[in-house]
Amino acid sequence: MMNDIIADALTRIRNAAMRKLEVATLLHSNTVVGVLNVLLQKEYITGFKVIDGQNNKKTIQVELKYDDNEKSVINEIKRVSKPGRRVYKNASEIKNFKNGYGTIIVSTNKGVLANDEAHAANVGGELLCTVW
Repeated sequence: MMNDIIADALTRIRNAAMRKLEVATLLHSNTVVGVLNVLLQKEYITGFKVIDGQNNKKTIQVELKYDDNEKSVINEIKRVSKPGRRVYKNASEIKNFKNGYGTIIVSTNKGVLANDEAHAANVGGELLCTVW
């Protein structure tokens, strides 16, 4: 039984990137798909697809992105809000991260958004993770 499916997904992406794999396989949840949509939009990954498995268990295949020197474009991907300690911020507190080079992924009532979108839409929420 897994408690934190988002932390598991981030760890699988991190491990696959360290091993220079092309694809990471994650467990499916709508929140994880939301996080991947932000990563895709911010060009940290090249793509992903949801795959129906046996016993109604879905998985997600994530295509990792590397630069010309075969280094992962994700320098660091970290979970912020954990099951034991949730972290919430309002819109004015979600500005930029790493001087705009990084992205904070926020779960809001308008869905999973990047920090700049959440700030523009004037919505706060739970800080899921940071990426740069």
